[in-house]
Amino acid sequence: MSTWLVTGGAGYIGAHVVRAFREVGTDVVVVDDLSSGHEEFVPDDVPFVRASILDEPAVTAAMTEHRVVGVVHLAGFKYAGVSVQRPLHTYEQNVTGTARVLSAMRAAGVPSIVFSSSAAVYGTPETEHVIEKTPTMPESPYGESKLVGEWLIRDLARATADSATPLRCTALRYFNVVGSGYVDIEDTSPHNLFPLVLDALQEGRTPRIYGTDYPTPDGTCVRDYVGVAALARAHVAAAAALESGLPLEPVYNLGSGDGISVRQIMDAVAEVTGIAFEPELAPRRPGDPARIVADGSLAARDLDWTMNHDVRELVRTAWAARRARDSR
Repeated sequence: MSTWLVTGGAGYIGAHVVRAFREVGTDVVVVDDLSSGHEEFVPDDVPFVRASILDEPAVTAAMTEHRVVGVVHLAGFKYAGVSVQRPLHTYEQNVTGTARVLSAMRAAGVPSIVFSSSAAVYGTPETEHVIEKTPTMPESPYGESKLVGEWLIRDLARATADSATPLRCTALRYFNVVGSGYVDIEDTSPHNLFPLVLDALQEGRTPRIYGTDYPTPDGTCVRDYVGVAALARAHVAAAAALESGLPLEPVYNLGSGDGISVRQIMDAVAEVTGIAFEPELAPRRPGDPARIVADGSLAARDLDWTMNHDVRELVRTAWAARRARDSR
């Protein structure tokens, strides 16, 4: 039976990927330094190595000991806004870290990698609908570091193409990942919309909408929100395709194909939680585009990706996980 390594497997997305692997009968080992992850997110019977991806010997040892056949590389510093103030840290974690994971893979003879990239590589695109060929123009050290990570993987694949162990790879780009597939895993990021809104309501504060005069149906920004459970299954599908030697595109957008407005999110939160509120309305924030939505057609074709995501179901699962934590 094959084993895959998930870097960042104790995080919100990573923990979902671990369980998605387990549900199809694939063994997993997790490497995570717990800088933002939670060890309790990792099932008790999944091998867990507490180490930074910068610790190449530890990563290599984990791959060798568990006879890993592939890596889903999620570990990294994921806060785009904070990356502007911490560019050196961002590049060390996301670029140097990725280089060391790749070096460890070569040392251990591991041939396949699914890379967790980001729609931040596009920056503010000139078109409202983003496809994989949309020009990449990142606007933060985070987005830049993810794009460099894609380049590192691409270049190593080219360099090893004619070797005995060519690198097989793909990168998955996604926007706003929300919801929960399990009540004991939730998004604990201090910067993401869903936890910010739920935290505000639980603390008696009023959530805020920035900008209500955009050229969108309800005047608020439209963004691409996708369910974390479906996202995790797409990672597993990509891993299975690479392991089987099936051809994959270099990059895929995991997008909904149709965005959800901030006002729709707020309305769904009020309906699902039963907490009536009227959001505070604030002026636009500089640099916020009216609408950015990714086309997930290629991923739907190759990775069994589902493009339709019901906003109330996404909120319901996030709220269930939040309430489960509060009851523990």
